[in-house]
Amino acid sequence: MSLLKQLFLAICLFLVVAFSGSFFVGLENSREQLLSQLRSHGQDAATALGLSLAPHVDDPAMVELMVSSIFDSGYFSNIRVVNLADNSTLVERAAEPGFGEVPGWFVRLVNLQPQGGDALVMRGWEQAARVEVLSNPQFALAKLWETAIGSLAWLALCGLLSAVFGGWLLRKQLQPLDSMVNQANAISQREFLTLPRIPRTPELRRVVLAMNQMVEKLKALFAEEAARSEKLREESYQDSLTGLANRRLFDTQLTNQLMVTEQNSEGFVLMLRVNDLAGLNQRLGGQRTDALIAEIGTVLGQLLQHPRRSRWMAARNRGGEFSLLAPALSAEDAERLAEDLTTQLQNFYLTGASDQSPVAHIGAAAYKPGEALNTVYMHLDQALTEAQNHPQQPWTALAHFNGAPIQNPAQWRTWIDEALEQRKLKLYFQPVVPCAEPGQILHHKVLARLLDPAGEAVAAAHFLPWIERLGWSARFDLAMLEHTLEYLQEHPHPLALSLSGTTLRREEYLGPILELLKASPGQAHLLTLEADEHHLPPADQLQALSQTIRDTGYRFGLQHFGGRFSQIGNFTHLGLAYLKIDGSYIRAIDQQSDKRLFIEAIYRATNSIDMPLIAEMVETAGELEVLKELGLHGAMGRLIGAPAAQI
Repeated sequence: MSLLKQLFLAICLFLVVAFSGSFFVGLENSREQLLSQLRSHGQDAATALGLSLAPHVDDPAMVELMVSSIFDSGYFSNIRVVNLADNSTLVERAAEPGFGEVPGWFVRLVNLQPQGGDALVMRGWEQAARVEVLSNPQFALAKLWETAIGSLAWLALCGLLSAVFGGWLLRKQLQPLDSMVNQANAISQREFLTLPRIPRTPELRRVVLAMNQMVEKLKALFAEEAARSEKLREESYQDSLTGLANRRLFDTQLTNQLMVTEQNSEGFVLMLRVNDLAGLNQRLGGQRTDALIAEIGTVLGQLLQHPRRSRWMAARNRGGEFSLLAPALSAEDAERLAEDLTTQLQNFYLTGASDQSPVAHIGAAAYKPGEALNTVYMHLDQALTEAQNHPQQPWTALAHFNGAPIQNPAQWRTWIDEALEQRKLKLYFQPVVPCAEPGQILHHKVLARLLDPAGEAVAAAHFLPWIERLGWSARFDLAMLEHTLEYLQEHPHPLALSLSGTTLRREEYLGPILELLKASPGQAHLLTLEADEHHLPPADQLQALSQTIRDTGYRFGLQHFGGRFSQIGNFTHLGLAYLKIDGSYIRAIDQQSDKRLFIEAIYRATNSIDMPLIAEMVETAGELEVLKELGLHGAMGRLIGAPAAQI
């Protein structure tokens, strides 16, 4: 029973006791007073009747008439005139006392007996008779009953008002307790909330201040671990001069793109090399040369700001050499990108440089999943060498190494539109297991296949870039969610489904998703919706998005996490189900100690708020063993299990 109900019942019990005590005390006082009044009334009536009968004591008819006239008033239950000579009754009138509307239990409770008085009737100086009168307590009982009813009504009204006002007052005074409960629940859901309103009640004030202090301490610890993780990431994977990724992270990311997975598709790698960097250092000095390199880094960084380039990566390899990884980039777009970069770089006019020499040379080479890393770099060096040998065009793009033939965009549009319209979707599932118990299943990641006109299932890596170009990402998300919910009705298994950044950032696309979730509350405990870290909306919009999804009963998580560790402190307000670490930070973690330290720092930060960490793209037993030692919650990848059409 809640404290509010207990206090409410205590108030009611107190009022009942108070009323009962007041009633019985008042009843006893009233009873004694009424008995005295009845005795006085009976004695007065007997005296008056005795005086009235004295002249007519020898006239029986007159005596009877006078007795009857007094008795008929109804205030007496018995009147008797007794002859003193022989104690015979001359006249007697009696009636059973009635109680009107007074209930019998009240009559028995009060026990108000008739009271009487007597007086002598004189014949001159001789005592002739005696008059005996008993008063009727009916009217006293009726008055007492009315008083009791009035007292009860008044106390009931007071009790009702006390209950209403007391309940309101108690709710208001105990509201900080509800806030503290919400605060504690938020902590369990990995959210840190402080109570801005401090109650005036000293006892509650101390508790609220202590809770706020604890929350602030937890936030500080989490922020400290997050800052340590970000610092380790910057030291390990970021170039200090340009702020871009370094060669180590670029190689890791390119290696991941070359793996044959659901998400990986063909693309291009561009390499930019500043022309005659050593000569620039001698002619311009180190400071101006560093400024040039920083400006080039800014240009490359601006390329990554476009929403469709969220999975691109720019890096500074060494000195004046830069690399750009562009997944899902076509040959025409690669040539256009190289030409645009050349135009921008030519604006960096350098004093002392020849007007005929370009600032930098650019080489671009295509790649496809399954290709060896050395092969891609060999093609890239070949393209860069050709660019250096042709001063009139300081860029070269080699696209003939791309194994996938260029297809007509109209054919892609027609096929994808038909597949989405006719629901030619097929779900595949990849298991996610606990690191400590790989035999168990945490959930399955839902992956998509579209059926081509021949009925063959096409992996997402081939059609997702086209869906993004056509602007159909939200349409594809809605179709996948409908298909997944239908599957859960027949096969209730924990699943995780990704949503695109387009759907998450725009309300007109998110609305149908939320309506579909609200219409299917029975599957809420089985499905977690995931957002890609590269497609997250701004922090305030992300918090509102997370709360909106969780209000439907479904859970919300992040996948491909790893490039925004500086924002990890903001995740304390999201109530995330888990974080999935990008595979580029897991690759060869058993061989690279810096990655191990980095993941360990992330684990400490997230473990302080009890947020599970799941590693993506686990490929070797050594990697899984390290993840198990670090305490990560789960893992997924080819080592765990490949995508399959059935669970």
